[in-house]
Amino acid sequence: MQFTAINFTCPSCGAPQKFSPATGKLVCEFCHTQTDINVSQDNIREYEFTEAVATLNTQKNQIIEKNVKCKKCGGSFTLTPYSFSSNCPYCNTPAITDFIKDITPKSLIPFTLTHKEAQALFKKWVGSRWFAPNAFKKYLDGDNTLTGYYLPYWTYDSDTTSFYRGLRGDVYYVTVTKTIVQNGRQRQVRVQEPRINWTPVSGTVYVSFDDVTIGASKTISRAILDSLEPWDTSKLVTFNEKYLSGFEAEEYTVGLDNGFEFAKVKMAYKIDQNIRYDIGGDQQQVQQVQTQYENVSYKNVLFPVWTASFHWGDKEYHYAINAQTGKIVGERPYSYVKIIFTVLTLLGIVGGFLYMNETGVLQELIGRSATHYLR
Repeated sequence: MQFTAINFTCPSCGAPQKFSPATGKLVCEFCHTQTDINVSQDNIREYEFTEAVATLNTQKNQIIEKNVKCKKCGGSFTLTPYSFSSNCPYCNTPAITDFIKDITPKSLIPFTLTHKEAQALFKKWVGSRWFAPNAFKKYLDGDNTLTGYYLPYWTYDSDTTSFYRGLRGDVYYVTVTKTIVQNGRQRQVRVQEPRINWTPVSGTVYVSFDDVTIGASKTISRAILDSLEPWDTSKLVTFNEKYLSGFEAEEYTVGLDNGFEFAKVKMAYKIDQNIRYDIGGDQQQVQQVQTQYENVSYKNVLFPVWTASFHWGDKEYHYAINAQTGKIVGERPYSYVKIIFTVLTLLGIVGGFLYMNETGVLQELIGRSATHYLR
């Protein structure tokens, strides 16, 4: 399917403008003219979950190949599936297209961390990783290590009612006689030992959730998406394509209903905490929980992330930086050569001390030092 790219031109020189996290405005890379982005005063809405899921279930998801024509240089290129914002591979002009999904983002958190700031944080983070291969550190010397992505997320609100059954454990103490060995002789002593009295319990807890965030992209692993939290959703602004100019962006690939199943797992942790508090006592066993979800609503939003990947050996390592908070997550590579060298060095040092001790050299050196100070 053919799409015509949308971009924003400088009112002074006509060159493309890109969104600047430093200023919160569109900035021309040539003449540095800045253009304000009008922030809508409309409230960020929540949308009814059940109705949306029922509608989506009757529709088929299709992967549409987006053939895009750049308005600046006239070049044609193809976007990756579900991508709707990128840069022309020929002239680097921002290219934004229409959505293909039925649910589209109505709000986003703009980038606040610049590429330079993110690069500095990433270098510091890598520098603190012991035994990282030299190639990993050299990898950061380039200016294009990080790519700015607006990744899709779902946020869910829900009122929950959870019925539970379990056991309450109350600790009490009994006095027992024990035989101990003291100074080579056996003797009996009276000591206090803890016991637990378990009592069957049941009850109901009510927990309300606001903006449980779930990553809706398969571009980055679920573990990394979850680790990027928390997100301050109070900073959401009404969706505007101008915030995307110069950045990659994609639509959701984790569906609304599947995302809610991930949200339930997150909710279950807090529900469990509330149940244990409701049970009370010194220890708790939660044996059965049935949760009802009511007044469920959602938002489809975009969150800003700086991403990077690094090849080492036969494995690819992925990294992400929360472009709102600066939090960095990812798996680091290890240089086994550095590890082996360090281990051998430590073994050599320990071996040297043991040899000196066995041959009496160490005692002689200590003796000489003591004699010197006594004088």
